[in-house]
Amino acid sequence: MRCIVSCSASRVLLLLVVAMAGMGSLGREMVAQTTTPSTSASGSSADRLATLEKQMADNTAAVAAAQTSGDNAWMLVSAALVLMMSGPGLALFYGGLVRKKNILGTMMQTFAMMAVITVLWALVSYSLAFGDGNAFIGGLHNVFLRGVGLAPDVKYAATIPLQTFMVYQLMFAIITPALITGAFAERMKFSAMLVFMILWALFVYSPMAHMVWGKGGLLNAALSGRFPCLDFAGGTVVHVTSGVSALVTALYLGKRIGYPKVAMPPHSVVLSFIGACLLWVGWFGFNAGSALAAGTLATSAFVATHFGAAAAAIGWSAAEWLRQGKVSALGAISGAVAGLVGITPAAGFVTPMSALWIGLIVGVFCYFMVVKVKAIFGYDDSLDAFGVHGAGGTMGAILTGVFANSAINPIFGAGKATGLLEGNGHQMLNQLTGVAIAWVISIVGTLIILFVVDKVIGLRVNEESERIGLDLSQHGEEGYDWAS
Repeated sequence: MRCIVSCSASRVLLLLVVAMAGMGSLGREMVAQTTTPSTSASGSSADRLATLEKQMADNTAAVAAAQTSGDNAWMLVSAALVLMMSGPGLALFYGGLVRKKNILGTMMQTFAMMAVITVLWALVSYSLAFGDGNAFIGGLHNVFLRGVGLAPDVKYAATIPLQTFMVYQLMFAIITPALITGAFAERMKFSAMLVFMILWALFVYSPMAHMVWGKGGLLNAALSGRFPCLDFAGGTVVHVTSGVSALVTALYLGKRIGYPKVAMPPHSVVLSFIGACLLWVGWFGFNAGSALAAGTLATSAFVATHFGAAAAAIGWSAAEWLRQGKVSALGAISGAVAGLVGITPAAGFVTPMSALWIGLIVGVFCYFMVVKVKAIFGYDDSLDAFGVHGAGGTMGAILTGVFANSAINPIFGAGKATGLLEGNGHQMLNQLTGVAIAWVISIVGTLIILFVVDKVIGLRVNEESERIGLDLSQHGEEGYDWAS
């Protein structure tokens, strides 16, 4: 029995040892099991974090790509709208205002700018206007569009290709010299017009565009120019330069044969009416497109553009009604164009209510310039290029300094006043400086170019050619083939 007890005791002791060993093994397994899930959980969290980070990066890239696509689409559409302002908009508007013997000659002048200025822009003008240079003119780094690729230039527009920016700005360069043709309509040689416009684009438009919009430009408000002139879409660059140059050209060439004794009414106000409506629509690309993105600033400029045009049409029509007792279709469309001119520098800086005031003031002012001032001085600005664009652009640039609002565009930084009514009286000096420079460069540059072209090839058609009209004398064809 002691043996049985002893054996039993030995077996129990052995079982206890085995059990303890098993417990140790089980403990190690439990520790291992406890540790392994922890390590696994840690690995899963890292994986999930990496996945989330990748998703966020992908989403950010997708958003950026969508923004780029949206902005680029809007800018390409805006470029097309601005080109529509030249042909057919301006071509029809000016074409209807001349006598029927000059309609093709007048329309060809605008159409020629679409071709000639495009080639000039690609060769050298873009570089002079927007290339790196000094405070007055760009350099030659981008001649032949060298370096103008599909990547954005963050100083100009961070979300669209540089080529999109380039072609958009090209449309401004096309219509600006075309506006001048309204002043010398019915009396300049086609060949002289071509040479004059090429030289004008190089020596007047390019420097002015660089000073206001180019890198390092003297008047560039967005890139800290010395005299930051607020010009959102071309009040000084486009309208003051073209309008003042138009006046200089009209004075240099002299009056049309028979002016003002012989009546020279528009041969088709219907064509001009259609052209003016196309200009109004195209101007949304001109002004709202100058936001260079499809964002809230484009919306603000779009609204201001429409309101300014509408108020000016009313202002001009009301002035005409009070003076003559009736409202003419020609007066209404002229007022709308004047309002579009006046709101151009202000479109991205003012509230809708301010846009109404600007349009109303400019509409009445331009009516006065066309009806009274032109009659007093007796100059033959054939299609009132100066009265609408020169006068309207000047007044619009000044009023921009009055009504500019930092809530619309804090161009000088958050919390800093922008215009006179906000408390920034100094901005008026900057606006006047910009206008003065535009006037001076337009007068001096245009006079020199006219003198050179006149001495080399002659500017004006002879008397016989003027009497038969530019269509036949310059192009050998007629705009209308009337059935006998």
